[in-house]
Amino acid sequence: MLQVNNISFSYDKEKPTLNNITLSLKPGEHLSVMGESGCGKSTLLKVIYGLLDVNEGTLFWNDHQILGPEYHLVPGMEFFKYVPQNFDLMPFTTVAENISKFLSRFFPEEAKQRTQELLEVIEMEEFANVKVKTLSGGQQQRVAIARALAKEPELLLLDEPFSQIDNFKKNSLRRKLFQYLKEKNIACIVATHDGSDALSFSDQLIVIKDHAVLAQGKPSELYQFPKHKYVAALFDDVNEIEIDGELKLLYPHQILITDKSERKGIVKNNYFKGGYWLIEVTLEEKPIFLSNSMAIEMNSEIHLEFNLSE
Repeated sequence: MLQVNNISFSYDKEKPTLNNITLSLKPGEHLSVMGESGCGKSTLLKVIYGLLDVNEGTLFWNDHQILGPEYHLVPGMEFFKYVPQNFDLMPFTTVAENISKFLSRFFPEEAKQRTQELLEVIEMEEFANVKVKTLSGGQQQRVAIARALAKEPELLLLDEPFSQIDNFKKNSLRRKLFQYLKEKNIACIVATHDGSDALSFSDQLIVIKDHAVLAQGKPSELYQFPKHKYVAALFDDVNEIEIDGELKLLYPHQILITDKSERKGIVKNNYFKGGYWLIEVTLEEKPIFLSNSMAIEMNSEIHLEFNLSE
């Protein structure tokens, strides 16, 4: 079990990068860390891996205290694996050789089988004998993930793991990867901008703002009952609307078009989103966004109601 207790860290003593962060993670559990660029997501992963020394607080994995380079000649916990945004691969060797680098040479058949298994997880079987330097950035990102999994770490730390991967590959890869981690009971922390990572594949979600934890809990609960506009906006467009004297946060799908109501808006724009249209409407002199099955004539008046139960 990972236990992070009130840690603080700063590259510059006058400006904290992480401020009083506390979290826990059970074996096999998955945590997403979300927030805007520069909030401290990547730094948190480095601290947990043991690449940085905290200014305050403690970190433990079970009974092992996680300590940084002040205490270890070679920083980093041996039973963790960390995949940063720069992949640190061996460019002049093949994909298979990169994955099998840390596997035992005394058991070549087992190493070969393990490498093949991971090639299937990252959907790169046909690239096994291709040199890494010829791969795209997204393909290299997948190889880096597979190499980190070669020796089955107890905790995998992923920094924006799908940022360079094409959308048509991303969804399939995410499903395979996170299912594999669950099957192997490997805990995982993902620093991400993508709400799909958090909503679909995480057991816990932490939102960091201004270098501190703003919200923490189950992804479904943070999505359905956001207390901060900043949190809701990480998942979707969000509207801040006064209802019965109280400001409410509503996603586009919670604003419905009806035949008659006291709230009337004027359509200003239509944006095709594939499975639906995002409609920009002026309501009480403010822009709001709602989703609809079809486009609506510009400058037409529509009646609106709100579904607060979803």
